[in-house]
Amino acid sequence: MTDFLKPSLSRRAVLQTAAVGAIGISPALRAAVYAAGSDAPEKTEVKIGFIPLTDCASVVMAAELGLDKKYGVKIIPTKESSWAGVRDKLVNGELDFAHVLYGLIYGVHLGVGGAKKDMAVLMTLNNNGQAITLSKKLADKGAVDGPSLARLMAAEKREYTFAQTFPTGTHAMWLYYWMAANGINPMKDAKVITVPPPQMVANMRVGNMDGFSVGEPWNHRAIIDGIGVTATTSQEVWKDHPEKVLGTTGDFVKKYPNTARAVTAAILEAGKWIDASLQNKNKMAETIAAKSYVNTSVDAINQRILGRYQNGMGKTWDDPNHMKFFNDGAVNFPYLSDGMWFLTQHKRWGLIKDHPDYLAVAKQINQIDIYKQAAAATKTPVPKDVMRTSKLMDGVVWDGKDPKKYADGFKVKV
Repeated sequence: MTDFLKPSLSRRAVLQTAAVGAIGISPALRAAVYAAGSDAPEKTEVKIGFIPLTDCASVVMAAELGLDKKYGVKIIPTKESSWAGVRDKLVNGELDFAHVLYGLIYGVHLGVGGAKKDMAVLMTLNNNGQAITLSKKLADKGAVDGPSLARLMAAEKREYTFAQTFPTGTHAMWLYYWMAANGINPMKDAKVITVPPPQMVANMRVGNMDGFSVGEPWNHRAIIDGIGVTATTSQEVWKDHPEKVLGTTGDFVKKYPNTARAVTAAILEAGKWIDASLQNKNKMAETIAAKSYVNTSVDAINQRILGRYQNGMGKTWDDPNHMKFFNDGAVNFPYLSDGMWFLTQHKRWGLIKDHPDYLAVAKQINQIDIYKQAAAATKTPVPKDVMRTSKLMDGVVWDGKDPKKYADGFKVKV
């Protein structure tokens, strides 16, 4: 008899051992594992959509490292070409989950832009690590940051075009907030277009835009290719801001709560692994640079994930507030105030006409209970409060206490 089946090993231990290798166990043993408790995943193979961006890393590494098997699921990362495609496939059930823009989930829940469906945020995947790039042509005219861009736009009147990645998404909100804080009304003073992240650099190369807001590695790629400069980083707009989330539909969570918890736990553990060491971050960069994932050179990824920044004009700096995937658990909690913030900006820019019940919507979407269960399974610390306080680049404090007043209080808005 093998050690695995020795009678001295308790039935519980046998089942736990089996669960760790759940993908490869026999049907009979799998049935025994399921019988051991009601917390087994209802669906054991899940498709998770992702866009080729550095911050898809925890989803990819959960699968690549086999951390999904530990929780009884198999993650199949599915490469998508645009956020609109991710939205559609989530809504129609082609994808079970997605690495997705925080504001996209909230927009779909409220029916902004057509699709309307109850949605769910299971966890925040990362903080920080996005940027705003201005074209080399603008930089050559002196527009290298917010104030100098505002001066150039005032002095040289023409139509200025800027790109973001999805109307209700994070990149649009960082772009709008940054422009407005520098006295530029993005809705009146510029033309704003939507471009999928991997197409940003190519579009700037042929002159389709003056600037763009996107996740890495595409800002750094623009510098490597000599066509753009980094005007600001998203962490300069809002330090430790929420960025991508693990999103799904409300229906999926209701039907497969144990699967939702298992997948959240696996990705939490992957984020912890990434942030654990320099070696792990470099290994992650090598993995996700592959054609099947981000499809770029490793050097486009591995600098900014370590906080090593350059602006494309000779300036270099070390940024301690670079992209984080775990940060001792501080990254991943789905704060209600984070979701509410996106709604305030949707209202500010006319994407929604009326004030929603900000807190009620956030409570519907952000799956605090499932997250706490996944956090317990992975020994991840959980904050005491479901709200948090942040000060953004213009000095305005967001704490979620009076979202209507906050949304209406900006001088630059629609």
